[in-house]
Amino acid sequence: MDVIHKIGRRKTAVARVYVSEGKGNITVNKRTLEEYFSTATLQYKVKQPFTLTETDGNYDVKVNVYGGGITGQAEAVRLALSRAMCEIDAENRAVLKPEGLLTRDPRMVERKKFGQKKARKKFQFSKR
Repeated sequence: MDVIHKIGRRKTAVARVYVSEGKGNITVNKRTLEEYFSTATLQYKVKQPFTLTETDGNYDVKVNVYGGGITGQAEAVRLALSRAMCEIDAENRAVLKPEGLLTRDPRMVERKKFGQKKARKKFQFSKR
């Protein structure tokens, strides 16, 4: 098996994932998974495709991720890994699809409008 390259996105985060056979090492931006995604929740999100397909420790993963916040980046990595798992074995699709891991979340931040405080919040109206 050669290296599989996939892309995942979430909000403004973009993750490029390179999956190859190995011992289960996950490197994110030249740092370990535990260093980059410090909380257990984010680590769980990244490892979810491996857990569901029961391929923990079978593949080495190299990730380049940029943009957005830490949660958006973790979910972008999860989408890219899910896509890679489907390319490795088509039967993985039946496991990942019902969990919603193959769906790109289309929600983006709504833009701020002029004459308003935020996207939907208005300035306080005072009658004197």
